[in-house]
Amino acid sequence: MKTYKTLLIVVMIISSNLFSQQKRARAHGIVIGVLKPGKNNAITDVEGVKVGHTTLIEGDNIRTGVTAILPHQDNIFQLKVPSAIYIGNGFGKLAGYSQVKELGNIETPIILTNTLSVPVASDALITYTLGLPGNENVRSVNSVVGETNDGWLNDIRGRHVKQKHVLSAIQNASDGMVKEGNVGAGTGTICFGYKGGIGTASRVLPASAGGYTVGVLVQTNFGGILEIDGVPIGKELERLPKYSIYEADGSCMIVVITDAPLSSRNLERVAKRAMLGLAKTGGIASNGSGDYVIALSTAKNNLIPYKTESSFNEINVLRNQHTTPIFMATIEATEEAIVNSLFAAETMAGSDGHIIESIPIQIIMELIKKYNKIKKQ
Repeated sequence: MKTYKTLLIVVMIISSNLFSQQKRARAHGIVIGVLKPGKNNAITDVEGVKVGHTTLIEGDNIRTGVTAILPHQDNIFQLKVPSAIYIGNGFGKLAGYSQVKELGNIETPIILTNTLSVPVASDALITYTLGLPGNENVRSVNSVVGETNDGWLNDIRGRHVKQKHVLSAIQNASDGMVKEGNVGAGTGTICFGYKGGIGTASRVLPASAGGYTVGVLVQTNFGGILEIDGVPIGKELERLPKYSIYEADGSCMIVVITDAPLSSRNLERVAKRAMLGLAKTGGIASNGSGDYVIALSTAKNNLIPYKTESSFNEINVLRNQHTTPIFMATIEATEEAIVNSLFAAETMAGSDGHIIESIPIQIIMELIKKYNKIKKQ
């Protein structure tokens, strides 16, 4: 009977994921922050950015996947992107950190997956990069791969992610709306004891602040005491962490992309602010959490050519005093992206009969109304 119930839930979840998407926070009237989102309220609102997923849901035990983020559509190795990585808490396996820290740029798409699939994802990125026209003589590739541990719902020891899954995520990447929840690298993740996943959001600054767009994508798999737009949901529902590995501990990968012309130094400052967005949702960056922020600037005139006859990079970057609105946009978009990951996720059954429920949206909305937080669109 237990096996039958598990299989039934899995069938329902797969069918739901194929044909529908849960409403996002804004569709319920939850408006986080004061800045306006972009057209899709997604990281893809930054021009040129694409996102692709490969989702692996097989049998009773495989609940994992890959998410690929492409900052621009040209050969990224030949046109590198200014970037920075900030470590909120370093209990993780982020590949490619040291070269980004040293040189201030990335040269591959960003891949998110599960903890034990970082090596194969890195290998796939090398395969992808070496195979691009113009890279025939390339002998060094710094692949950037982030992860969270989905081992409660997924047979993580089986290492089911293969090169083909990573390459597929890159190849099917697109702009526009981004699938959220139980997809890609978020297929088997858990957040605040509920089903987590992939979430995204964006903010567009007013013209007076430069008119720049900031987009955020998250892979949520962490714990703490849930808050939504300042409402103490976890406290109200008495969902306090028991400090087991799947409630207090965990990880969160955060990718921030902006078209604002920022240096790697100021991108690191932006990345630090994303952790404030995580904190506003009740995340605590616990001892066992791998919380990393990758921040990039896609300002077209500031991309870094692999080879050039000039000895100088001729770029224009924002002065320090003009970065504050971008900091604010990053905090707001990170907070909303995390909340969206929860609203989009659905109950999932997985490895060893484990079942993780989605957030109780109806109860949460009643609490938010109690705190007078519902806003007109």
